[in-house]
Amino acid sequence: MRNSLWRGTASSAESEIAMALEPYRPNQEKRYRDELEREIDMKIDKALHRWPLKLMRFIRRGAIVLFVIWLLLNLIPSAFNFLMTQPLGPLILQVVTMGMYLFFFIGFQFLLMYFFMARTRIYWLKPGETGVGFKDYKGNPEVLEAATRIVTLLKGVKEFKSMGGEVTRGVLLLGPPGTGKSYLAQAISTEAGVPFGYLSAPSLTSAWMGMGNIKVMRLYSKARKLAREYGACILFIDEIDAVGGARNNKMIGGSVNGMDGAQRENVMVGGMGMGGNSGILNELLLQMDPPPYDNTLIGRLLRWLGLRRSRAEMPPVLTMAATNVAESLDAALLRPGRFDRKISVDAPDADGRREVIEYYLSKVKHEPMPIDRMVSDTIGYTPVAIKFVINEATIHAHFDGRQAINYWDFTLAREMHDWGLKQPIRNMSYEERRRIAYHEAGHAYVAVKLLYRWRLSKVTIVRHGGALGFAGWKPEEETYTHTKTELLNRIQIALASRACEEIFLNIQMSGVSGDLMSATSLASAMLGYYGMGKSLFSYGAFGGVQPDGALRAEIDELISEEYRKVKRLIEANREAVSAIAEALILRNELTDIDVDEILKRVEATYPFKNPNKQEEQRPALGFARALQVAEAPRRHNRRNGSLPAPALPAPTPSAEAPRNQATEPSSDAVPPEPHSEA
Repeated sequence: MRNSLWRGTASSAESEIAMALEPYRPNQEKRYRDELEREIDMKIDKALHRWPLKLMRFIRRGAIVLFVIWLLLNLIPSAFNFLMTQPLGPLILQVVTMGMYLFFFIGFQFLLMYFFMARTRIYWLKPGETGVGFKDYKGNPEVLEAATRIVTLLKGVKEFKSMGGEVTRGVLLLGPPGTGKSYLAQAISTEAGVPFGYLSAPSLTSAWMGMGNIKVMRLYSKARKLAREYGACILFIDEIDAVGGARNNKMIGGSVNGMDGAQRENVMVGGMGMGGNSGILNELLLQMDPPPYDNTLIGRLLRWLGLRRSRAEMPPVLTMAATNVAESLDAALLRPGRFDRKISVDAPDADGRREVIEYYLSKVKHEPMPIDRMVSDTIGYTPVAIKFVINEATIHAHFDGRQAINYWDFTLAREMHDWGLKQPIRNMSYEERRRIAYHEAGHAYVAVKLLYRWRLSKVTIVRHGGALGFAGWKPEEETYTHTKTELLNRIQIALASRACEEIFLNIQMSGVSGDLMSATSLASAMLGYYGMGKSLFSYGAFGGVQPDGALRAEIDELISEEYRKVKRLIEANREAVSAIAEALILRNELTDIDVDEILKRVEATYPFKNPNKQEEQRPALGFARALQVAEAPRRHNRRNGSLPAPALPAPTPSAEAPRNQATEPSSDAVPPEPHSEA
């Protein structure tokens, strides 16, 4: 009895502690007996929403219409009678005619000029008119959660202010093109149930001094008017860096370490005479964080009569902006109170891409699709790019006479997005095709043997866009850093084309220019940025790599050494490279599956040799050794073209560093660009 009483007391104490720690959240969800009752309740709420404002607007418009009708029925007949019967009638008509003439030929022209030049090109959308909500935003749940909080604040402005808080005035969306920044702003507007104004920042500029300021003033005046009616308003400014650039180098606020030389040249210092964006920026700063004032007709009347004593309440206007170059924005624009909330919208990861792919596939008819393969194919893609590829696949299936898309349609659309339209040169000579085939075969073979986190996607000698041929590869997994060995292998892949030209053709072609640029760029980044040479000195502290005599000699030495390595590798496996090149001459294009089959057949007779193999490193221990052994079958399969044995084999020796080698963090990821024949 005593124990049960003690347990009851303890449980009640624990519940009281839990209630004290957990804030009380009342259940505001309404319960309905059926869906019809819910729809009726929603229609009643919609009809009665903002009914005082709707009633006042109806009364005001009705009074204006009645006044105009009264004016037409009473004043116009009496005025006409006065002009026709009184002696001053002809004189008044003459003065009115002259005034209308002067107004039309002088004043009306200036009025039209002011109207068209001070009018901002903006699209005003009422709540729900965009048709885009949070259910349509896929691929970045963290960004969606931040947007949900913004919507909650916009819906409960009064409750939040009663707590003593201030509503967010500005949200800056940062990220590369195509990540869905404007799409997110539309979804926020729809979910919050407030008007949405969309404009491009360059539309605020004008050839006449002061017109840009007037545009900004009128823009925010209209936004505050809508905010009074609907409770809040969202104003979205796209590409705000066009007018929000730093006024001088000291006012750069997008980065702690400043900008590089190319960005400093783009800083907007302002203008003199007939233009300049400095005035627009100043007006934008004022309108985003203005002093509390009431500019309505009643507010101005009370102020004129001296009856305004209380603090004016500013209607909540949320200014959202998007930019790709936040480093160039003015520091005053980024301070708290203006764009005090910054949301970085990046390309989605694997789970995000899966969500985006499934969402857009649900909108089109399709056959069973390999989603996992599609997620791997679209590493680095933005949601807009995925939408474009799926739409292009639908177009391809439609013109092929089919009602549903398949993975082949998706692959063709993706290749066109990555590498451009296929445009074969039908009158190219055999000798030219042979040269390009060996050029690209060198890239393809070395990439297969040296890139262990990437897979060969396609090698072709058919023109795509401006490239006569290319060898392209795609990552097998998300990669964010690169080791020194990986970058050296990239240099060898770039130089493999020149090595094949000299070994198999005994010539040197002009198409290697892009490969030499890629190799030089990688080598200069390794030695000048990443500290992978003899010195840890970084040219990044001075705005970029400026190769002096010593650095240039070191870069040349590094490139020459990697060229000797790749040339020895190709000479030791010339049968495999020649087989790939001859297959290219015969078939024009090869996929990764085709190349693997060729290497299996050739390496059964001529096994793979790596003359650049270094001494075995000290064996890894513990968890690193377990990872090395677990990943050995895939590496064996990728390098030697054979299936793994049932037992776990030791890692096949190669020019690669072990997979457990420590990686150096790198902020400049190396893009997977295909090497092309210029």
